[in-house]
Amino acid sequence: MPGFISHWWIIGLLIVVLIIFGPGKLPQIGGAVGTAIKEFRKATSELKDEVTKATSSEPQQSSPPPLEPSPKETTEAPKA
Repeated sequence: MPGFISHWWIIGLLIVVLIIFGPGKLPQIGGAVGTAIKEFRKATSELKDEVTKATSSEPQQSSPPPLEPSPKETTEAPKA
C-alpha cells in the first residue's frame, strides 16, 4: 500500500475497533458505513450529472424572431 499505511496498521486498527465496539456491534457499524458510502456516491453522481447537464446545455444563439406581418396585410378585407 502506498505511503505509511501498511498491512500491520490496518490489522491493528481492526483489532482496536473490535476491542472498542465488540463483535456484536461490528455488523451494525459495517452496515451503517456501507449505507453512508452508497448515499455519498449517489449524491456525487447526481451532482456530477447536474453539472454536466448545466454545462452542456449552454444557451445557444437563437435566430431572430419572425417578422410581424405588415399593417397592409392585416387590414386588407378578404376578397369575395
